[in-house]
Amino acid sequence: MDTHFGQHLRDTLQTTDIMPFIGAYDVFSSSIVAEHDDGLFLSGFSFAASHYGLPDIGFITWSDLVAFTHRVRTVLPHHHLLVDIDDGHGDAETTCHVVSLLESVGTSGVVIEDQKRPRQCRHFPGKQFLKPEEFVSKLKRVLATRKTLFVVARTDATNLHDRIARAHAYAEAGADAVLIEALPDLGFFQHLHSQIDRPLMVNQIAGGQSPSWSLRELHEAGVSLVNYSAPCLFATHVAIANTMRTLKEQGGILPPSGAGESSIQECTALLYNNLNRRDTQPS
Repeated sequence: MDTHFGQHLRDTLQTTDIMPFIGAYDVFSSSIVAEHDDGLFLSGFSFAASHYGLPDIGFITWSDLVAFTHRVRTVLPHHHLLVDIDDGHGDAETTCHVVSLLESVGTSGVVIEDQKRPRQCRHFPGKQFLKPEEFVSKLKRVLATRKTLFVVARTDATNLHDRIARAHAYAEAGADAVLIEALPDLGFFQHLHSQIDRPLMVNQIAGGQSPSWSLRELHEAGVSLVNYSAPCLFATHVAIANTMRTLKEQGGILPPSGAGESSIQECTALLYNNLNRRDTQPS
């Protein structure tokens, strides 16, 4: 597998004001996203829900994550794949192993966080953090291990001064970008953008602690990358629930094709498109 996807992402960022990554939860949802956007975010929140039916509090195993990423890359050979690896799934040795495997299956970039276990979903209380120097040590090991992989260092710290100090430390350690989680306003990004020489990333999730900002607003605040963690998962939640209610209300009669519902023809066309895409090689 080509391991230059990270450099391809860097090249794209050089010619793009701001780049969105849309969160997908499985290969099928990734295929739909790929019809509309070049950047996909393989979200830990979404994968934990889809693959295990469990909350995002540390159940994901690195082997499942690598296998998932490989399946997505197989049918999407040209897209940018950014993968959420939580804390790296263990100590520095394990994290470097995970990073090497992900890069070998075609990952463009990873997001690694400074939480420690037991971890908690980023927008809920109860998080514990590695000391900045501990995370920097792990981050430097990852950066020394990767070939071209794009590495985003994420802090979930809640104290303002701690956030700033960690962002500086992670940028100085050599992270390709810095993500500060769950910020309530854009002023922080404007301040930080003037201080560090690394791209800034923002996470957007419905119901999260950060407001929903437009790409234009984010770009003007100095943000270069945006990951939308779970739009596909949340849309599926609503769509399936609505379909089940409708099916029951109509006594088991399926709605007609084209009435806001997919059909076997439309679904199969998407899957054959994956098959055709799989058989092409990245340029």
